[in-house]
Amino acid sequence: MSAAMLGFLLRLAWLQISPVEPAHAGVSHLKSESVAQRERELVLDSGRGDFFDRTGLALTGETYEALAAFPLQAKSRAAGNKGDLDLLAKALGVKTERLQGWLTSLKEPGFWRREGESAPLKLSQKQVAIIRGLRLNGVRMLPYRNRYPSGFSVKHAIGFVSQHPELLRLEYDRRLKERSMKLSDQTGGAGLERSLDRLLQGSGPTTVSYFTDGTDRPMHGLDWRLESPSNPFFPVRVHTTLDLKLQHKLEHYVDAEGLREGAVVVLDAENADIVAMISRPQLPQDRPGSRPEAGVNHAIRAATPGSIFKLVTEAAALEYHAVRDNETFQCNGDYGRYGLHCWKRGGHGQLTLEDALAGSCNVVFASLAERLSARELYVTAEKLGIGEQVGWTSEGAFAPLKKPLRLLPDEEAGRLFTAIRAVRDGGQLAQTGIGQRDVRISPLQAANLVVTLLHGGVVQEPRLVSEIRYGNGQLLASLPRQALPSRYGQVGKETTRTILRGMEAVVAYGTGQGISDGTWSIAGKSGTAQVYKQGSERLNQWFVGYGPLRSPKYAVAVLSENRGLHTSNQATQLFRGVMDLLAETE
Repeated sequence: MSAAMLGFLLRLAWLQISPVEPAHAGVSHLKSESVAQRERELVLDSGRGDFFDRTGLALTGETYEALAAFPLQAKSRAAGNKGDLDLLAKALGVKTERLQGWLTSLKEPGFWRREGESAPLKLSQKQVAIIRGLRLNGVRMLPYRNRYPSGFSVKHAIGFVSQHPELLRLEYDRRLKERSMKLSDQTGGAGLERSLDRLLQGSGPTTVSYFTDGTDRPMHGLDWRLESPSNPFFPVRVHTTLDLKLQHKLEHYVDAEGLREGAVVVLDAENADIVAMISRPQLPQDRPGSRPEAGVNHAIRAATPGSIFKLVTEAAALEYHAVRDNETFQCNGDYGRYGLHCWKRGGHGQLTLEDALAGSCNVVFASLAERLSARELYVTAEKLGIGEQVGWTSEGAFAPLKKPLRLLPDEEAGRLFTAIRAVRDGGQLAQTGIGQRDVRISPLQAANLVVTLLHGGVVQEPRLVSEIRYGNGQLLASLPRQALPSRYGQVGKETTRTILRGMEAVVAYGTGQGISDGTWSIAGKSGTAQVYKQGSERLNQWFVGYGPLRSPKYAVAVLSENRGLHTSNQATQLFRGVMDLLAETE
């Protein structure tokens, strides 16, 4: 026995130090065989954290049975009845030839997917019962964690995950160098998936391994092995301020009404929390990052506001005493200079400031803007949170990330002037006063403007996340409600009360009179802005407001972009419908 053992040791030593034998047909070298012997790994769950709505309903994450297969030689695949492959094909609803072709073509482990779909097929109970009785080497039913549940539409506010090598190089350069992350790994591409990506990454994936020998035959005994992180703190649970049921209702409604391009933002009137955020065009369900133009969140992208900006112009006129108490104005339809006209042919006649807001008179608001300086308009807008990123941001470094956190990193600040010092003529002021020229506002800022008016001039920071918890339920971080004070202070309460009365008049007898009937009494301001898209004149149609009138619960902004000329204000009608759906939830 000692001599035999010595012989084995000498043989092993020889194999280690001997030169490599030239490769030729018919030779199976021991070294190449040992390299070929390997485990095939398949990711069942990325370990990424999940999102929940304000009531605890899951926004992401769904686990279901899926069919997985590992690369094997055809002769190694069959383990039982030769008809098992036919039975499997029948259960999947495909021809045996197609299933065989897929199994043969596998170079890496993979899940069975329907043609054109990125997520693995969700097996029905009937399919599970049939497949469980089959015996095919390298084929198993495994619990797969799908990021987006069935029937769930990907939301711009939440964002998406996909392969972004450029972001990985920017955010995870050290991990790439340490080889704990690969350029092919998925990362957050937009929305909360991106801003909270470092926390969502978790402590590692759950994988299953299948061992084969050098000739691609299964190594019975080792067979399957499941590996999962044992860290009880991950994945994290992100609790958002969204109301999932309401979000879905509003999505179905705006799609049925034909909102092709634009956004709807619903804020809690008490604290400015984001209850719903809808952007159109919709993100593709299967490959959300595949169409850059659909990836734009129109709810936080700044657009020409048109007449809804008259709320800011009136606030500036009141704050800087550019309008006298009980002053009346005259509108004959033509401003008389700059080629500016009122939208109403023949004009509004004699009217008060409240009448001017109710009727959205261009002549009155252009004249008010000319009484002001560019700086006075700018300062008032900033006091109201216009021209700023208003979404929640941490004060200093956010402890879990050790760096500042902005929940909506893609939010556009908007603007009044491209350069305030360059404003030299009254025409520019007049056009700014009616929300044209260089003025840009996002729907989120517009909805937040309404909350600011309801709070007597106090600007809030709309939250999209309330808290983040560890996997075991322990609190990781709380994101408190925050105000967004301006360096210039805030507008006066009498100013906000005057504007709110004007918004009531808009619906009572002004441009919003057609939506006065509904479950809730409402107030608001309509707007239409002239814009150009690919050289053609189009319209941005807006409506912002709140309801119910005497005890406001929600502030809403609706934007319908790039509408045809001479079309009715789609945003106004959508606002009424949104408010009625909100009333149903109470």
